[in-house]
Amino acid sequence: MPDILLLSQLGSSAVHLLLVLGVGLMLRSWVDVYSTLHRAILLGIGFLLAVRYIWWRGTETLASPGLTLDMLASWSLFALEFLALMGSVSAFVIMSRIKIRSAEADAHETWWGETEPRVAILIATYNEDLEVLERTIIGAKFLRHRNKEVLVLDDSRRDWLRDYCAQQQVRYMRRPDNKGSKAGNINHALDRLAEDPVPPDFVAVLDADFVPHRGFLGRSLALFHDPDVALVQTPQHFFNADPIQHNLGISQSYPDEQRFFFDHMQPCRDGWGIAICCGTSSICRWSALREIGGFPTESVTEDFMLTLALQERGLKTVYLSEPLTEGLAPEGLKEYVTQRARWCLGLMQIARSSLGPLSASKLRLRDRWSVIDSIFFWMTSFPFRIAVVVYPLLYWFFNIIVVDASLPDVITFFGCYFLWSFLVLRTLMPGMFVPILHDVSQLIGAIAISRAAFTGMFRPKGHPFSVTAKGGDRTKVTVQWALMRPFLVLLVLTVLALTVGIVSDRFAFNDAGDGKWVVIFWTIYNVFVLTLTVLACIELPRQERHIADLPDRAVFIVDGDIRRQWISAMNMDEARLRGKIYPAGTEAKLRIAKIGDIPVTVIAETVDGNRVRLTPTPDQREALMLRFYAEGAAPGTGRAQLGGILAGMGRRLSFSSRR
Repeated sequence: MPDILLLSQLGSSAVHLLLVLGVGLMLRSWVDVYSTLHRAILLGIGFLLAVRYIWWRGTETLASPGLTLDMLASWSLFALEFLALMGSVSAFVIMSRIKIRSAEADAHETWWGETEPRVAILIATYNEDLEVLERTIIGAKFLRHRNKEVLVLDDSRRDWLRDYCAQQQVRYMRRPDNKGSKAGNINHALDRLAEDPVPPDFVAVLDADFVPHRGFLGRSLALFHDPDVALVQTPQHFFNADPIQHNLGISQSYPDEQRFFFDHMQPCRDGWGIAICCGTSSICRWSALREIGGFPTESVTEDFMLTLALQERGLKTVYLSEPLTEGLAPEGLKEYVTQRARWCLGLMQIARSSLGPLSASKLRLRDRWSVIDSIFFWMTSFPFRIAVVVYPLLYWFFNIIVVDASLPDVITFFGCYFLWSFLVLRTLMPGMFVPILHDVSQLIGAIAISRAAFTGMFRPKGHPFSVTAKGGDRTKVTVQWALMRPFLVLLVLTVLALTVGIVSDRFAFNDAGDGKWVVIFWTIYNVFVLTLTVLACIELPRQERHIADLPDRAVFIVDGDIRRQWISAMNMDEARLRGKIYPAGTEAKLRIAKIGDIPVTVIAETVDGNRVRLTPTPDQREALMLRFYAEGAAPGTGRAQLGGILAGMGRRLSFSSRR
């Protein structure tokens, strides 16, 4: 064979990568994402490539045994990577099945016949303002299901809230102490409900900031046609951007972090019969709750533990993947990180509890696996994300070779595994996985979450319950220095290492051979990740607003002049109109279908219309709340839009005021 036809080792590796790319790009044309067989084949190939990669890492790339810094760094990174990869493989197995229950809910709608089941709707609250609580209470009151009772469970014993509940004709409860935190609050209400002449058939739980859509109860109750179903969980959607979306300017083009779990992982978990309760937006059978003694209090994540308590009794927890509630995501980065650290801590408490994976309970093997999968996620993903940023610096500053590998081998083993995994995820959950942004969302909470994981595992008791703060003043730029500082230091060191390594031959060691290209790649990649992480720690001003999915028409009436205009944006206090421009201070009325004529005042002129302040009557205010939060499709975006992401981050990096 002529030498011209022989590929170099690097060329052969590139061919492997191109083969994976070619096959991966054709997946969408033949894969049925709801077919268990198709999903199992795709993820099974991913599993084999993962095994191939980790075998190569363990046999070809580690430092020689010995009491050296090279060995310590090399083997410790491999251990972290191996554990993180085990977590990924576990997720692959879970994702090989999926169950969508909308057709089942259609088929069993109103299975109860003429008499609607009685439902108690529990709204647990601790420190939320009236602005947050009122929309939840009003949304619950106006659910289409008639046979219901709304209960507000106030763990701060506020008289003004008691009076507001009386005004709204909903039931108000308080207790003498806060024992058991949220779970204790709910259990107190369950005990009071048990004393009623007619206890409920079902109990729905809503967080204080989550508004149910009008069909929440009807759609969820349909799945209780199966007498073995004890709990139905529905997804959580958010009508505001989370801190990462907002601070990076990508709220319109990048889905919130929870979409991956609620839109994809939960239906897959349901396919295995291990869907988990997530607290709010769930409904539980009354008899099942009483059978297990109410919500467990051994963990600050009482919802996950409730799932295990029900499954231990042989009862089913199922998932309905429909947008039936929407709530308020943490608005501040500090609250965002605190919330996730609490989830992590709660999972570690469950791991050490009477329902842990190694306990003597009657849990099925798959239920134990469900907990182990979550343990792997919290204990490995976040420490590994920190390691990926830190370990390249060991080479630059101390000449410590962490991975001894040739570039062709890296492309063949790591490149093929990573590219195949990315293309499979792109096929099964399009627009959900953007590598750099995914890493930013993990890195930003990695330090606090890693600390919570290990302290929770080894010291599960004695940690205070941290409530996620909602509402408050968000009108100023706030730099979260405590969160930013370690990432800023790492960014400076990474840029310094890369810069000096390019300029000075004495600083850039060559001991790693062509594996140095791998170090350079990860160093450059880390510069982007750390830059965005630092940027996300600068909190931009925000005010809550709810933008309609589509522009709406309205009638603007002033001094007998009637004009049809477009509503391009609207919240409870203001609206932005496109149409004839009126001077500031103009008094008028805005006629909106199903709401009526709302008094408005023009507060500013815009390029194509006006901004107006709304002054609705109490009835109109309730109607607006229902329109914004209890009707329509899910808020936000369900998939990433690359053009929008680049445009949003470009404006953010240029400090443009256009939002």
